[in-house]
Amino acid sequence: MTEQPVPLPYADPAFLADPFPLYRRLREDGPVRRVVIAGGVEAWIVTRHEDGLAALSDPRLSSDVRDASDSRLLGRLPATERASMLSNMLRSDPPDHTRLRRLVSKAFTARRVAELRPRILSVTDRLLDAVVPAGHADLVADLALPLPVTVISELLGVPVDDRHDFQRWTDSMLVRSVEPPDPAVVNEAWQHMRAYVSELVHAKRARPGDDLLSDLIAARDEEQQLSEDELIAMVFLLLVAGYVTTVNLIGGGVAMLLAHPDQLDLLRSDPELLPGAIEEFLRYDGPVSPGIARFAREDVEIAGVRVPRGATVLIGSALADRDPARFPDPDRLDITRQDNAHLAFGHGLHYCLGAPLARLEGQIAIGAVLRRLPGLALAVPPDQIRWRPGGLRGPESLPVTFTPGGVEP
Repeated sequence: MTEQPVPLPYADPAFLADPFPLYRRLREDGPVRRVVIAGGVEAWIVTRHEDGLAALSDPRLSSDVRDASDSRLLGRLPATERASMLSNMLRSDPPDHTRLRRLVSKAFTARRVAELRPRILSVTDRLLDAVVPAGHADLVADLALPLPVTVISELLGVPVDDRHDFQRWTDSMLVRSVEPPDPAVVNEAWQHMRAYVSELVHAKRARPGDDLLSDLIAARDEEQQLSEDELIAMVFLLLVAGYVTTVNLIGGGVAMLLAHPDQLDLLRSDPELLPGAIEEFLRYDGPVSPGIARFAREDVEIAGVRVPRGATVLIGSALADRDPARFPDPDRLDITRQDNAHLAFGHGLHYCLGAPLARLEGQIAIGAVLRRLPGLALAVPPDQIRWRPGGLRGPESLPVTFTPGGVEP
């Protein structure tokens, strides 16, 4: 492959608002294309659904950033706590990944998630109660963000009042822009997060509760299934992954409906379509974009293209989920779409553990918005909506208006 790598223009508001014309060109160029992602890192992006599905199950593609030849990727992690941040299951491969995932999987079974439904409903209605009288809201700040933060905090046993702190530190650590992040800022944020999680662990050791964090501490102290670094990394991962993508699913889902009034009207008229609508939101414009990073352990051939050892490989889920070879009329939002095997939650060993919880929160939150906020409309022109710059996709804010007083829960 001799083509020059294509820069993903994260500084261009038009690209952030709608990256899909460029994604379409990349897919049409070929099944694997060289691109330049945030921080100037070169990657090989897998553009088509069939190849992405295979790549997500390929053991030659590692989740461990230490397998990357570009040292800038490892340099993005805080130097003083790099070992801790590399000890979570998102960045590990078997056998460590298998052991770590088993420890938390019982908290995310279909039955355990279903038991959370009444609490998610209650939190959603409380959040909407606060804005319904005014007739306007920012659906990211007022609903899409605090709902999943509250749910994952309660599941872990973390004080919800602390959410603003760990959200601020998370934003500093996950920043994606044209320029590499400031290492000093990343280090400081992680040190704050590490100190915060360590204090939580100390408090839970002294007074265990009926929560996931207490269970993880027991696994660390009694069963010796976790090192201290792994425990800290696990709590960090669950806190962050437990809300970041769900914020974008809820905010992005409402934004998609407002941009497609026919689909909004259809869903309002038939709420039974909501589970399928969530899948279509995930396929059409999911919360991870352009895709999922892996690192080649060895030279590997993907769709006839040789990718060298150490290369960063992006399985382009956002591109693959609009692949016309897999999805008829892929650039049309269709909440009645039946065959919807998207890659938004990944595939294989690293399939998103929290997918059932994210789906439930998305259904409840978006369903409540449609039910309780009649006359819902954007409060600003669509081109004024700011979108997150790369990696994690969703509106940074979503100002809306609706009929004051709304509808009682």
